[in-house]
Amino acid sequence: MKPLLLPWALLLLATAPGPGPWPAAGAQGTCSNRCGDRGSLCSCHPTCVGLGTCCSDLRDFCLEIQPHSGSMMGGKDFLVQHLKWTGPTDAVICRFKESVQTLGHVDSMGRVHCVSPLLYETGRIPFTISMDNGRSFPRSGTWLAMHPSKVSDSEKSQLVNETLWQYYGTPGSGGNLSLTWSASALPSSAVSIELWGYEETGRPYSEEWMAKWSYLYSLATNIPNSGSFTFTPKPAPQNYQKWEVGALRIVSSKHHGGAKDVQALWSNEHALAWHLGEDFQADPVAWARKQCQAWEELEDQLPNFLEELPDCPCTLAQARADSGRFHTDYGCDMERGSVCTYHPGAVHCVRSVQASPQFAAGQQCCYTKEGTQILTADSTSGSTPDRGHDWGSPPFRAPPRVPGLSHWLYDVISFYHCCLWAPDCPRYMDRRRSSDCSSYRPPRLASAFGDPHFVTFDGANFTFNGRGEYVLLEAASTDLNVQARAEPRTTPEGVPQRGTGLTAVAVREGDSDVVEVRLAGGAGPLQVLLNQEVLSFAEQNWMDLKGMFLSVATGDRVSIMLSSGAGLEVSVQGPFLSVAVLLPETFLTHTRGLLGTLNDNPADDFTLRSGQVLPPTSSSRELHRFGADWAVRNASSLLTYDSRLLVNNFLYGPKHDPTFQPLFPEEVSLSPSQAAAAAELCGGDHFCSFDVAATGSLSVGNATRAAHQLHQRHVQSLKPVVSCGRLAPPPNGRKDGTNYLMGSTVSFHCNNGYSLVGAEVSQCQADGTWSRPAPTCQPGRSHAVLLSIIFGGLAAVAVVTLIYVLLRRRKSHTAAWTSRP
Repeated sequence: MKPLLLPWALLLLATAPGPGPWPAAGAQGTCSNRCGDRGSLCSCHPTCVGLGTCCSDLRDFCLEIQPHSGSMMGGKDFLVQHLKWTGPTDAVICRFKESVQTLGHVDSMGRVHCVSPLLYETGRIPFTISMDNGRSFPRSGTWLAMHPSKVSDSEKSQLVNETLWQYYGTPGSGGNLSLTWSASALPSSAVSIELWGYEETGRPYSEEWMAKWSYLYSLATNIPNSGSFTFTPKPAPQNYQKWEVGALRIVSSKHHGGAKDVQALWSNEHALAWHLGEDFQADPVAWARKQCQAWEELEDQLPNFLEELPDCPCTLAQARADSGRFHTDYGCDMERGSVCTYHPGAVHCVRSVQASPQFAAGQQCCYTKEGTQILTADSTSGSTPDRGHDWGSPPFRAPPRVPGLSHWLYDVISFYHCCLWAPDCPRYMDRRRSSDCSSYRPPRLASAFGDPHFVTFDGANFTFNGRGEYVLLEAASTDLNVQARAEPRTTPEGVPQRGTGLTAVAVREGDSDVVEVRLAGGAGPLQVLLNQEVLSFAEQNWMDLKGMFLSVATGDRVSIMLSSGAGLEVSVQGPFLSVAVLLPETFLTHTRGLLGTLNDNPADDFTLRSGQVLPPTSSSRELHRFGADWAVRNASSLLTYDSRLLVNNFLYGPKHDPTFQPLFPEEVSLSPSQAAAAAELCGGDHFCSFDVAATGSLSVGNATRAAHQLHQRHVQSLKPVVSCGRLAPPPNGRKDGTNYLMGSTVSFHCNNGYSLVGAEVSQCQADGTWSRPAPTCQPGRSHAVLLSIIFGGLAAVAVVTLIYVLLRRRKSHTAAWTSRP
């Protein structure tokens, strides 16, 4: 039957609406200027490889490159794979984003190379190649520009003892500086070492505000490419000293100083203490204080960005669980030993994933080992919000949205001025005040895992093992859509069983990219697709995408962070996928689908598309109707169909297979020995017990139990916590206690010469208020002085009284003697 069905299927492929593959393999056609098109004769779309429908010249025009990623600083040579060139070798031009051009070349083996340009943005950068000196650009591909801090050290030159470079000229910091690099990374016998400076010019928050890297001068030219360089810094000429943030670049000596977009190795951006003038070296504290004051004056003229930042999570547990809105700050990560250079009292910090909407600012939240937030008002180790988000924000390129560098200019170098080069940190902290968690609201969590089992946002739970593709979640407020594919389990011999599990999950929000995570089926546990193209994470584990960020951990867990603050965690648990969805409170009353109606009412979580609500007491068979009702429709499918099996089973088969016989909880049974083993493993976890009974496998049941426990731990971590807000010490006084959550207490004391008026202790109450208002410290004598005065006065009264009594006695005795005869 299959050969008879194939022409019919191909006709549908060519005419059907919605996503999916289309034309026949081997058809005549070309991919010149057509990459990504499905076409009518042959396909140039990423799915064509699995379907066998590609144009014969696909790899000549839709380019694969190696490496495919590098620092946004540029200078990375990459090879165009599968393209052999025998024409002229001096006319290769590589054009990025239709605006930035670099010169490519053809090597002695006929392979085409490009060099990545210096960019002011991160993310996937489209590029095209001309092999005729710019007359046409029919070939295209994608380059991934990375934040400099996310690039491996092997791709950068290294500042030996980077702290010395950035403190050079301050007391105890001097001598030689050294730089190292991988000599094999630059194909040149001689190199030059250049200093480049970064600045942002123009009026802040205006159209004239511009970001610019400038070549300043060369530290050395035409030196051997030995992999190391040592020198003694000298103060730069006066006209170069305005640059305080910069980086070193190593290039072949065949290039003139400052040559743009050539193969290069860059150092980390850093504070250029070593290049500053003699006035800095003569008195670095006075110099830094002057710069700190100038920064303060500038800050006072700029808009207050703090008001539009999200509040920090109240606890470390919340901060780590709220993965849609906050992500680990690599500068203070408890998973990497809590080396918190700028926050020495903290064990872990997180940053807000998204920059603030108007000013592109970033939030930072740091926590103690006890799990409480550290505020800058209480400690210089506190959480410091940023005028420039460290990761930048779309559309990038212009301040303060330039990844890493805007943050350096407005938040980091000023920290050096005020805190590291001068002892004026309170001035910095006053303008980078931590926000507490008074208005923080944890996100809501829903999960799907195992056979599959669902726990909704409002806490309802059910089992639905249909075969097909289903809507887990849709929210009209942001046009968020999450879909999943469920397929039957199979025996080791490949025989389908009655239960199913999730094998693919796809998400899109508004006009964002579409990301799909699916079981890989061989090449690692997970496969991630971007707009139906398989991604490689061999070179990095983080991607800045359109409308979202993507992070991959150890190959078996993918985190997707959306611009709305929603987040997805997709992982492998046993033979199937587990998915957790986090939604901020802004999604209240806006969700539908298998994960329920988010409104704090589990009674209406089983709502059909028509609006009909099935009662919470519905049987598993009735709930199967609920699941089937949320089958994906072809016109809105986000999932990928890049094999004949997927095309036949899901694209042109029913989205919910009515012929598939599911397994219902009331139908499963265990033998006495199985029941005993399941009881020992699962305890009271009915999801685990069902999967053991359904599969006969304790390992499958254990994976389900682990997924369910993970969900429960996250729910516990995300429980709301009552905060009363920071209670400040009174003027001319101090306080003990920096925990402002329910049940905590703060005690107050006055400085010498002042007396406390009000309560000495206040406690955070369940209603979010303090039990007693903050006291005041009034000028006056201290308690000790007052007590001494009181007791001294009492002693004086006692002495006077005693003298009086003695005198009365003496008088009475004298009167008695004089009255004798």
